Amino acid sequence: MRPRQTSIVGRRTVLRGLGLGALGAGALAACGIPPARQSADKCISTDLSGTQKALNFSNWPSYMDESDEKVNGKTVLPTLDAFQKQSGIQVTYTADVNDNSEFYAKVRDQLGTCQASGRDIFVLTDWMAARMVSLGWIQKLDHAKVPNVDKFLLKQLKAPRWDPNRDYSVPWQSGLTGIAYNAKVTGEVGSWADLLGKSELKGRVTMLSEMPDTMAIMLRLVGADPAKFNDAEWSKALEKLENSVGSGQIRRFTGNDYVQDLNDGNIAACMAWSGDVLALQADNADIKFVVPEEGLNLWSDNMLVPNKATHKANAEALMNYYYDPKVAAELAAWVNYICPVEGARKEMEQIDPELVDNPLIFPDQDMLSKTSSFMPLDTAKAKLYETDFNLAIGG
Repeated sequence: MRPRQTSIVGRRTVLRGLGLGALGAGALAACGIPPARQSADKCISTDLSGTQKALNFSNWPSYMDESDEKVNGKTVLPTLDAFQKQSGIQVTYTADVNDNSEFYAKVRDQLGTCQASGRDIFVLTDWMAARMVSLGWIQKLDHAKVPNVDKFLLKQLKAPRWDPNRDYSVPWQSGLTGIAYNAKVTGEVGSWADLLGKSELKGRVTMLSEMPDTMAIMLRLVGADPAKFNDAEWSKALEKLENSVGSGQIRRFTGNDYVQDLNDGNIAACMAWSGDVLALQADNADIKFVVPEEGLNLWSDNMLVPNKATHKANAEALMNYYYDPKVAAELAAWVNYICPVEGARKEMEQIDPELVDNPLIFPDQDMLSKTSSFMPLDTAKAKLYETDFNLAIGG
């Protein structure tokens, strides 16, 4: 059995300051010009997979299973190495996606002008994936070449509003945004209303600095659907946030840096990402993850094939490979995020039985039925909402 990843320095650790505002107020504003839209008939890509067994793959750090073994000084990546042997495709794997907006800045000039980015596949979070799809920067997938995806993708992930048929994107891993609390310093926190209303938690609560995460909760608390809301509902949610800040209930807004404070008991409870909590629980049994009564957020990091990538069929072969439930289970056993592949839970019984019943890797249908994702926004609306949010949190 391969040792599982328990480090809290991983994929979500590097998401400090991420969110729609980072795109709207950061990368786009810094460029001073609107991003250039493309289309398949205007920006034509040529696939050389038939003659070139190669693939350039960009991903987040600590998002691929690793072995302690090294070959010629290089870390062994068991599932990826097996794919290369099985397919004959040589993969150049680079963990250079440290931030959605930072990565956007790396590739926007090329993709915006229909030039090659040097990558055949990269992995980005829902909101940024939606942005690139809407700009016409991503190639349409051939579903005939990814039968495992169509067969085994979790039904809750099959039809995001920004890619309803999964024609452009395939989830790599997913995660939940819920409540975590330290049972050593507080009693159970069962709902978002508890988190933002219990007097004993005043000044001992943190929320996330990512606008979609935090505002999705505020929208729920005013009776709106985070996946489909209007300006009036946004205003009500924003007012609720302002009241929670003004009352002193919320201590501060954080990126991943809530982790140490929660572990040490410096805060009692917080909005938290499931992968962080799972890592903390490996060493601290007092850390609890809660599915709030009002629901929680579900997000995915998605595999995308950009325009002018020259190995699209090879990328589709890799996508299909990672949707084999056995392979998906091997990957999930190491990265410890939600596995998006049906059937992987059964395969996990042979790999790491301790993880089979862990709801933060294999959430049941009841848990998944309580999730939703944040509504995709166009650039103008994203910038407006991010400005509202930053003013409300004092950013």
